[in-house]
Amino acid sequence: MIPWFDIRSINLINFLFVNLIVTVVVLGGLLATIEKHLPTAIRQTFRYGKHALKGTPDRLVSLLEVPKAWFKHFYVFAALWALAGFGVMMETYVTGAPAPDYVIAFLDTMATNRRIVRTTPTETLIAMTLITLQCLRRFYETWFVQVFSSKLKINLSAYLVGYIHYFGTVVAILSQAEGFTRTGPVTLPTNGYRFELTIPLGLAIGVFYYAWYHQYRSNVILANLRKDKTGKVVNQKHSLPTGDYFEVVSSPHMFFEIVMYVVLFALLHRNSSMVYVLLWVVSNQLMNSWLTHQWYVENFPNYPKQRKALVPYVL
Repeated sequence: MIPWFDIRSINLINFLFVNLIVTVVVLGGLLATIEKHLPTAIRQTFRYGKHALKGTPDRLVSLLEVPKAWFKHFYVFAALWALAGFGVMMETYVTGAPAPDYVIAFLDTMATNRRIVRTTPTETLIAMTLITLQCLRRFYETWFVQVFSSKLKINLSAYLVGYIHYFGTVVAILSQAEGFTRTGPVTLPTNGYRFELTIPLGLAIGVFYYAWYHQYRSNVILANLRKDKTGKVVNQKHSLPTGDYFEVVSSPHMFFEIVMYVVLFALLHRNSSMVYVLLWVVSNQLMNSWLTHQWYVENFPNYPKQRKALVPYVL
């Protein structure tokens, strides 16, 4: 039996993200190269939504599928979890004291008890504020803007991954922040934590907001394809989106998701866990955008040739 202290020396958050990355890269690579030779169970598990598997489904895998509309559930969790992390961070930095012991003990369990301070209060404050705004906006979109098809399904594993992602991201941001580890300055400055906004940090906030806003516009455009001019839902079919960044890329919402996490990584680049968060987001969005682009090309004979799959004018 492994002693408890040995378990706490393992960074479980890094372990989770590495496993997600490997799974997406391996299965995505197989789908891109030898999909027709793969078992139906694997293809059906990985494909969902409009690019779901065509043909006879695997009975066992079908039992593990849930409505795609359940995406809304993990954005409820994401919003609440991000707000909790934001609240603890604000309490810590406003009072000028270390985080509560139960928070540090939790982070020790999830992200090792060997954590050291690698990010400043300013970087942490900005990153937690930005991810909280993103979670709140996605909660609003999924519940009040987006229109989910009642017929589409997703695999239970894909549904659970949403919870893992937001849980792990918030934990990763706080795990190596000043005030949230057992190592660091023995005493805090007289006036508490120091906050210094620099031009690079200001630029990062601006880039994040630009991506945040245009991701919202992309999701509104997709939702409006199923609504009339009054906002009433009139159909659940997939139509060809146009406007804004849809003119140059098939999945601008996925592209801007990557941009936002690039910003978070830039803010917290000394945090050793954030590289895994970024690689997971990039690999996941890359594969989903490729499948989406492939679906558009197959279903719309006159699909605009200038549109790339994910990165405008590039990929």
